Amino acid sequence: MKLGLRLAAVIVGGWLLVAIASSLWPPAAVTVSLPDILAPPGTDALLGRDDLGRSVLARLAAGARISLAVAAVVVTVTAVLGTALGLVAGFCGGVADSLLLRLTDVFLAFPGILLAIALAGVLGPGIGNVMIALSVVGWVGFARLARAQTLSVKQRDHVHVAHALGVTPLRIVLRHVLPLIAGPLIVEASFACAAVIVAEAGLSFLGLGVQPPTPSWGNMIRDGARYVLVAPHLVIAPGVALASLVVAINLLGDGLRDRLAPQRR
Repeated sequence: MKLGLRLAAVIVGGWLLVAIASSLWPPAAVTVSLPDILAPPGTDALLGRDDLGRSVLARLAAGARISLAVAAVVVTVTAVLGTALGLVAGFCGGVADSLLLRLTDVFLAFPGILLAIALAGVLGPGIGNVMIALSVVGWVGFARLARAQTLSVKQRDHVHVAHALGVTPLRIVLRHVLPLIAGPLIVEASFACAAVIVAEAGLSFLGLGVQPPTPSWGNMIRDGARYVLVAPHLVIAPGVALASLVVAINLLGDGLRDRLAPQRR
């Protein structure tokens, strides 16, 4: 494994551990300490304190838990839904394929983040509604990829042999098609995870996502922007955290794509 991939794996693993450990000190992320308002980083608070004297480090850890939880739920839902639709459309063809193409064209006509903002605005702020909004717009990539891969795989000899032997379509899809298209879908899931984390932070920044006092990297950046000249650590800390996690996940996705590339098999 290359050094960059090792570093990316360490960063992602570290944030996962931080997210899990954050459940051990949840009150620290919302505990107000007025004498410590806008305190700079120091021994008492390694990353300083915010405009209400709350520990930035504790809020970063809690925000990591929120971001990774949203990403896990949304990517799981969109991967299952999109893959199922793509498999049906690609394997059955005909009307099912035409309907999927028309539906994806409708969703692709609008930028994904703008559609998510519109849905979040209609549904109202909150972490649950953010998951719904991102799930509604996130399945398209999985569906298109699953359809394209299925159209290729179903022309292979072993699939034709299974048809000739009278194997049911469901069994063919589950045993002879899905395992062969799983690699590209896993790579797509890694990139989708990074995209969901950025989208959740963006919605929270706009006030449509996680609501105070629950910490999110997006609302931490929004609140810290008001004090960027006197307390830049309020913006730098969540900004670096968000960038490091997203870049590390994308690097891991690139590594998976290279490892699972057909020419390497």
